[in-house]
This record gives sequence, structure tokens and C-alpha cells, in this order.
Amino acid sequence: MLSLKQIIEKNDTREGKIFAFSIQILIIISLVSFSLETLPDLSSRSRFILDVIETVTVIIFTIEYLLRLWVAENKLKFIFSFYGIIDLLAILPFYIAKGIDLRSIRIVRLFRLFRMFKVLRYSRAIHRISRAFKSIKEELILFIVSTGFLLYLSSVGIYYFESGVQPKQFKSIFHCLWWSVVTLTTVGYGDAFPITTGGKIFTSIIAMIGIGVVAVPTGLIASALTKVVQDEVKEKEQ
Repeated sequence: MLSLKQIIEKNDTREGKIFAFSIQILIIISLVSFSLETLPDLSSRSRFILDVIETVTVIIFTIEYLLRLWVAENKLKFIFSFYGIIDLLAILPFYIAKGIDLRSIRIVRLFRLFRMFKVLRYSRAIHRISRAFKSIKEELILFIVSTGFLLYLSSVGIYYFESGVQPKQFKSIFHCLWWSVVTLTTVGYGDAFPITTGGKIFTSIIAMIGIGVVAVPTGLIASALTKVVQDEVKEKEQ
């Protein structure tokens, strides 16, 4: 006979899989309901049905949260853990709405989107990605810092090339940061572009560097994921 803790926290058993699958289905239903609420000209009957769905899903999510809190060995640690916070934020707007008119604080309604992150708990692929990120966190931090420096340097460069002839588009180095972001990411919206020869040459160099910038984290993550999968295979063989 499985304990409540095993059913809730483990999804490698039949009961655990049923529990996890049920919660995932409810999350999807809740997100679809949340999206349908934004449709204009909904009938009063439709809104009533959506309200019922919202109430039922929140009640079940609340029971799930309380059960997880009940079976947690360290309850305080669970409350302030990533998934503990996500579970709380997923149900919080519903209870806040009972005492406050959410039309005056619409941002609170967005907390309902945190239900989407509840799916992360039940996905093995997400767990692999999480392990992969942890294994290359130092390299990613170095990459982010280097990218920040590159953004700043490209902003300074384009400012000195273009500010004299395009004072409205390139008012300051801070205004040039947007150009640097869209150029380095190779998006190129076209709302700000160089017209001087020096600016065009500089932009070409930055755009080519941007291709490499996008490739670096992709390679790091792919390599880390491969290693994680290989480690899991070795663990199973043992």
C-alpha cells in the first residue's frame, strides 16, 4: 500500500502517474479557461461556466498544495521552494479576488499564469534541462557578462558613427542599446539603421558577431543535455 507522500511526490508508480496526469490536465483546462475569459462578447452562461471551472480547479490546486505541505518533511523549506512558491501563486489571485476588485489591480490576474509553471514539476525533460543548466551555470554567467560588455561596446560604437547624422534615432548610448540588442540577436527590425559608411561597416561586423553569440549558448546547452542523458543511461545500467 503506497503512502500519500509516495503518490504525491513520486510519479514512477501507477497511482503517482494518475495523480500527476490529472493535475496536468487540470492545468491545461485552467489555462484554456483563462484564455477564453479574454474573448469579447461572451454570454453570461459562458462566463458562468468559466467561473465554475475556475472555482473547481482552484479548489483542487489548493488541496494539492495543502497535501504537499502536509507530506513535506521540511514544511518551511517547501513553502519557500521554487515549486512551493509557484503552487501558491497559482491559487493566490482567486482568493485575493474574493476581497478585492481585480479590475483595480489587473496585474494580480497575471499570477494565474503561474499555473503553467506547475507543469515543470511533472516533466522529466524539464528536469534534464534544469540539470544541464546547473552543470554549465558558470559558463552561462561568463557568456551573459561578455554579452553585456559587447552590447555596451556596440552601443558606444554606433553612437559615435551615427549620432551626428541621425540625432533622433541615436540620441545617446542608452538609446543605442535597443539597436545593439536587435542587431546582435540578428533580428533587425529596421526601426533604427545606419546611413554612414562607417556605421554600415560597423553594423556588418556586429551582425556577424551576433551569429556567433547566438550559437555559443546553443552549443553549451546541447552538450550539457547530451551529458545528462548519458549519465541517466549509466545510472539505469547500474
